[in-house]
Amino acid sequence: MENFIIYSIGFFSQVLFFGRTIIQWFISEKEKKVLSPTIFWELSLVASLFMLVYGILRNDAAILISQILVYYIYVRNLQLKGKWKKVHLIFRLIITLLPLAILVYIFTVTDYSLASFLKNENNPFFLMIWGIAAQLIFISRFFYQWLYSENKKESILPIGFWIISTVGSSMTLIYGILRLDPVLIAAHSLGIFVYIRNILIYRNQNKLSDKTNNRFLNKLIIFISKKLNLK
Repeated sequence: MENFIIYSIGFFSQVLFFGRTIIQWFISEKEKKVLSPTIFWELSLVASLFMLVYGILRNDAAILISQILVYYIYVRNLQLKGKWKKVHLIFRLIITLLPLAILVYIFTVTDYSLASFLKNENNPFFLMIWGIAAQLIFISRFFYQWLYSENKKESILPIGFWIISTVGSSMTLIYGILRLDPVLIAAHSLGIFVYIRNILIYRNQNKLSDKTNNRFLNKLIIFISKKLNLK
């Protein structure tokens, strides 16, 4: 039962992560260029909190470190899009302090410690190093995206973001397989496709609906694209 709850939290976070990517993809397909919609960053914040909890419950240092590092980049992108100040001050404070509060509670009130993450018997040292490296590469896409966006003074998802995503996601998928982690396996096996698709959009490829003979898929893409009238 305990494992079911833990995996449910992990899968829910990945549903949100994958949902943000699917929405971004369909909006980009519709506009024929890669866009950075506000909902992408809003879903990222919520998903990151759940993934942080999942990483703690799994005693997974790779997940824990990665989520803490990227959380505030999501906030910064909402600032760049001019959406952050529209959120009530109380909610802004909660969003800002919540991940820190979770960590303080975990490491001061419960039996968890940094050593429990670094010396997890179910996660051998070298595998843990691979996982941390994979996560650091994967989340470095957001540092690259952040610096790029700061330079442009607007929230942008440049082609480098998707290239780094593909490399980091591939490494994390391998980690998930070796770790026997169904959450990571499901998330990254699906995500790689969208990352590569965004690279193709940047390279001025035709829309996916023009590249396939599947009429049902064509109609589905067109229908969803029209419904996702977001910027």
